[in-house]
Amino acid sequence: MSVAVVLVAGGQGTRLGAAQPKAFVVLAGMPLLEHAIQRAMTAPEVSHVVVVAPASHLREAGAIASRSSRPGDVDVVAGGAERTDSVAAGLAALRPGDGIVLVHDAARALAPASLFSRLVHEVRSGHPAVVPGIPVSDTVKVVDAAGRVTATPDRATLRAIQTPQAFLREVLVHAHASGEQATDDAALVERMGGHVRVVEGDRLAFKITTPDDLATAERHLGD
Repeated sequence: MSVAVVLVAGGQGTRLGAAQPKAFVVLAGMPLLEHAIQRAMTAPEVSHVVVVAPASHLREAGAIASRSSRPGDVDVVAGGAERTDSVAAGLAALRPGDGIVLVHDAARALAPASLFSRLVHEVRSGHPAVVPGIPVSDTVKVVDAAGRVTATPDRATLRAIQTPQAFLREVLVHAHASGEQATDDAALVERMGGHVRVVEGDRLAFKITTPDDLATAERHLGD
C-alpha cells in the first residue's frame, strides 16, 4: 500500500512576529513548508504529499510545491477553520492506493526522513496508529481553575507528542468521521477506543513557534 503525508501548513505565525502564516516564514533561505516537504519526500516509503494550506496562500504553497524534487507527487488543497478540518481536507485529497497516512505539521520542519520511515515501519508491523514522543524532563502539575495543584503525574509515564503521526488510512478516516475537534489526530483515535502506540521521537521534530525556536533551527542547519 502507498504512503501519503498530509502536511498541514496552518498557524498564524503571531508568536514568530510574522505577518504571514507560520509555514511561509523563511528559515535559512527557504520557507518552513519547503523544508518540511523536502524531508518528507526524502523518506523512501513516501509516495506523495498533500499540502493543506490556508486559502489565502494557495498560490504560494503551489509555487513551493513546484520546487520539490518530485513536483508531480505534491498536491495542494485549501484547509479549514480548525486544524482537524484541515486534516480532513487532506484526507479527502488522498489517492486511491494510499493505505498509510502520516499527518505532519509544517512547523516541525526539521523532522528527519528517518522518523517518517520508522513510523511507517511500525504501522506495517501491525500497529494501526503510531505517534512519536519525547520523555518529559520537567515536573508537571495538574491545576484547577483557581490555580491550585490537584495532581502531580509521574513524569516517567508522560511523553511530549510530536508529528508526523502515522495511521492506517481506514482508522484515521473513521476517527475523523466523528466530526470532533482535537489538537492532534491520535486523540481522535483514542476517543473512538483505538490503540495508539508511542515510539521514540526525534529532537529535530520540535515545533518552531517563537523567534528562539527559529534561531535554534538555524543552528541545527548550520551544524
